[in-house]
Amino acid sequence: MALPYEIFIGLRYTRAKRRNHFISFISLISMLGVALGVAALIVVLSVMNGFQTELRTRILGVASHVQINGMDGDLPNWSRVAMEAGAHPEVQAAAPFVQAQSMLSVDQEVRGVLVRGIEPMLEERVADFARYMQSGKLDDLKPGEFGIILGSELARALRVHLGDKVTVIAPQGSVTPAGVVPRLRAFTVVGIFEVGMFEYDSGLALVDLGDAQKLYRLGDRVSGVRLKLNDLFDAPRVAREVAGMINADAYVADWTRSHANFFRAVQIEKNMMFIILSLIVAVAAFNIVSTLVMAVTDKQADIAILRTLGARPGSIMTVFIIQGALIGCIGLGLGVVGGVSLALNIDVVVPFIERLLGTQFLAKEVYYISELPSELQWGDVWGVTLIAFVLALVATLYPSWRAARVNPAEALRYE
Repeated sequence: MALPYEIFIGLRYTRAKRRNHFISFISLISMLGVALGVAALIVVLSVMNGFQTELRTRILGVASHVQINGMDGDLPNWSRVAMEAGAHPEVQAAAPFVQAQSMLSVDQEVRGVLVRGIEPMLEERVADFARYMQSGKLDDLKPGEFGIILGSELARALRVHLGDKVTVIAPQGSVTPAGVVPRLRAFTVVGIFEVGMFEYDSGLALVDLGDAQKLYRLGDRVSGVRLKLNDLFDAPRVAREVAGMINADAYVADWTRSHANFFRAVQIEKNMMFIILSLIVAVAAFNIVSTLVMAVTDKQADIAILRTLGARPGSIMTVFIIQGALIGCIGLGLGVVGGVSLALNIDVVVPFIERLLGTQFLAKEVYYISELPSELQWGDVWGVTLIAFVLALVATLYPSWRAARVNPAEALRYE
């Protein structure tokens, strides 16, 4: 089937060897500019997605998807609450915990920490502490032995290692004839973990649930119950539904509320990077304007001949829209292929560049995430593709409109 002549001429103009080679050079620069901008936008969005996923994984490896807390800091009959919450089809596991602010003392060093009492067997079902253990394991927390697992930064600040003793100072005091004195208990360091989040590595200590209940005089009560869900993104909905299922004086919070500011900041940063890099694509796309303006000037005689042969102004406009759109689409295709390839292989490309330059972009001594993560999301790719195509199409409108307004008599006067 024969192509409409507008498409045929537009394709012909794009691939024809022009008398003015400078126009061809500008067309090539426009294509490469669009390709570079699109590729950069896809790669940066993939890296931002990777960082967001990595941070979420590390935070939720210590925190919980949903947490049920007692209103007064303690939750009686936690097993019944866990059973009621576990009846929800989205709840995968539940584990009790005791949590309180305390102080750790070793020789002259004192640090304020958050002490969390856990049941090791149940905790492994709701958190990923096992993957972050540098030494020791959760099972080393045995009831009655008063063992403690410290974050790596906390252990470093206190200068303690496995087998060393630390003194836990509970905030609740004991009444004696001499007055109220703080309660002290010696614990043995049985493990050290490193999550990669300074908040946890420097301020969290784990002890056995029974030992924590004795230390804080809770009896058989706990501070709350932690839940793990099948899909962490359903946490807000599940939290609302669980709150209506449990019969206890407690409040339910999900991870999106407890870390809302942090994840909102990451999302805002991603959105800002998208806007900034979209401007690069816009600048590259509007280079097509200069290309087509010069092409229209160069082809004025051809336009005049087409008009005298009966071509309508709309047809002339279509010819140059097709020419500009083809330039944009070629650059867009190259950018998508290059950006997707780089995003999928960034774990190979970045180490190669680091070895080539003899440096490390994310040094382990400075950054907790020492490798550049990448997570390609096809929704981002389609969004970038659509925006780049629309910008390239908009850039063709003014030059094409100018071409449609060329006066044949004026264009052929000096030919």
